[in-house]
This record gives sequence, structure tokens and C-alpha cells, in this order.
Amino acid sequence: MDLWKLFITALMPVLKVLIITAVGTFLAVHRFNILRESARKHLNIMVYYVFTPALVCSILAKTITFKSLVALWFMPLNILLTFIIGTALGWLFMKITKAPSDMQGLVLGCCAAGNLGNLPLIIVPAVCKESGSPFGDVDVCNSKALAYASLSMAIGNIYIWTFVYNIIRVYSCRYFNTNKVDDSTVGPVLLTIQTDFQNHSTGPVVNAEELSQTNDHVTQSGSQRTLPAERARVSKQNQIMQPLRTLAEKLNLKILLAPGTSGSILGLIIGVVPPFQKMLVGDNAPLRVIEDSASMLGDACIPAITLLVGANLLSGLKRSEMKLSLVVGIIVVRYIGLPILGVAIVKGAIHFGVIHHDPLYQFILLLQYALPPAVSISKLD
Repeated sequence: MDLWKLFITALMPVLKVLIITAVGTFLAVHRFNILRESARKHLNIMVYYVFTPALVCSILAKTITFKSLVALWFMPLNILLTFIIGTALGWLFMKITKAPSDMQGLVLGCCAAGNLGNLPLIIVPAVCKESGSPFGDVDVCNSKALAYASLSMAIGNIYIWTFVYNIIRVYSCRYFNTNKVDDSTVGPVLLTIQTDFQNHSTGPVVNAEELSQTNDHVTQSGSQRTLPAERARVSKQNQIMQPLRTLAEKLNLKILLAPGTSGSILGLIIGVVPPFQKMLVGDNAPLRVIEDSASMLGDACIPAITLLVGANLLSGLKRSEMKLSLVVGIIVVRYIGLPILGVAIVKGAIHFGVIHHDPLYQFILLLQYALPPAVSISKLD
């Protein structure tokens, strides 16, 4: 009987996700045609730029403190391990099955990235609310569940847009053979100089490099004593700035600071810094209207994402042009390989005293190894 209650408790959150997904599928069928392709595109943009950052920022600001962040130090490492192990298993699967080159980036991304976003926020608090929950008092469990799930979502967003995005970008570049334009191939800027002694006519076109050399020559003849010191100063500045320029060229800051990542960082700052939290969070906070507004926007994130999943599933396996073997391989990696290794890692950490004895915390660490491929990966298009 206890086993049956536990099964019902675990089933209810999953049914909620499936019901909302089914609604999204029905809204996208041709008969209703509400979530048509253009509508899905605009809704996805709203989720990416508005709903997701508002959700993670508001939840983290309310639930995470410096003390809780220190106590949960193992979670970022655990999530990183899920990405690394998933990538390794996905790479091994690609080598065995010889996946097409145009699908390799997608396969690796799906194997590496679990849905650390909306699913834990739905499943874990819903488990707490069930009468047969093994995690104790409902209110305490729900508060801790929101803190754990929101931190998991924030860290997952950061890893997806740094780790997984670059994996997909590298493999996509290999397939499409995309080459960046070399700045050295672009011709020099040409300057037109007007001279008064040529009847105000347009003078010869001068190469910018030649003009620079001429200016240097004039400067040398006019100030021979000050030039060596200036050159030394400019050379020293170039030595300092050159590594920074190279790093900025290689790192795509627009991707690294995606809206979800920025919202996560902002929410962590507000939660960890007590003056910010007192100013924005709580019934007596002077700026509580800002946090309340962000929370209202964030509430739309989870149903919107789940509806989009159902609408996108309507295209089916044939229209997606993905082979059945690739889908089966991703399922094996995400639902068999990763959970087995995850149980070994988490149980080992518990055995050696790395993780504190909180059943809910241990549950969400195990859950991170058993999540389906990430919904957020669709936003990379």
C-alpha cells in the first residue's frame, strides 16, 4: 500500500506536465491552428527574453541566501558532472552509430543538457504537496524545494549557454564550413583630400596607411624628444590590451550573458546581499513592487514553455528528419546511462560525507541525472 501511495505521489507531477503538453499539441493542430509556426516563434522569443529571466531572478531573490548557497556547494559540481558525462556518452554513441555530421551537434547537445529548467520547478514542489510525500511538512518542503529547483535552473542556464552552446556551435561550424571574414582581406579605408591650391577640386585618393606614415614622419621631425616616451607608453598599452582583445574576440559575450543567465546572476546577487534582499523582497520591502512584477511575469514561463513543447512535438519524428536510431540512442544515454552513473556519484558523495543528510536535496541531485533532453536547446536556433 505504501508503494502504491509513493507511485501516485511520483505520478501526479508528471501527469501535470503531460496534460499541459497535450494542450499545446491540440492548440497547434491544423483544426485549431492557434499555436501556428509564427505564434510559436513569437512566444518562444517572449519566453527567452522576458519570462525566463523574470522567473529565475524572482525565485532566486526570494529563496537563496549566502548561507544556503554555501550549504548547496555540491550542486554546481553535480550539474557540471551531468553535462560532462552526458557529453562523453553522447560522443561514444556517435562514434558507435556513425551519426550524420549535420546531426552530431544536436545529438551531443541533447545528451549533455538535461531539462534543468521548468521540470524540477514543477515536479519537486508538486511532490511536496502530495499527502504521501516522504519529505515531511508541506510548507517547509515547498520552501526548500523552490530554493533547490531555482538554483538548479539558474546553474543549468549558465552551463547551457556556455558549455552546450559552444559544443553545438563547433560541430555546426564543422558541418557548414563557415569561415569568418578575415579583417586583413578588407581593403584599406580611402580618404579624399581637398586642397585649396588645386581650385578646391578633389585631390588624389590617399591610402590611410600612407597617411599614417606621413603623419608619423611629421611628428618625428617636430617632436623628436617626446616621441620615444610616447611610443613606449603606447607599446605598453598595446601589450596589456592585446590579450584582452583576443579574449573578447573568442568569447561571445552576447551568448555568455544570455537573458536567462543574466537573470540568474541578478537573482543571486539580490538573494546573497542582505541590503538588496531587504529592499526588494518581503511584505515590508520599499521596492517590493519590482519583485512582485517580476514574479508575475515569471509565473507565465513554465506553462508557456510546456505548451511550446507540445506544439513542437506535433511535427513528429518523420518531419524532424531525425533517424529513429538517434532518438533511441539519446533515450539510452539520458534515461539509462546517466541515471546509473548519477546514483553511483551521489551515493558515493553521501557515503564520504560530502553531501548533508537532507532527503529532498539528495532527491534533486539524483533527479538532475534523470531529466529529459533540454527544452532550452531549441532557443539556440
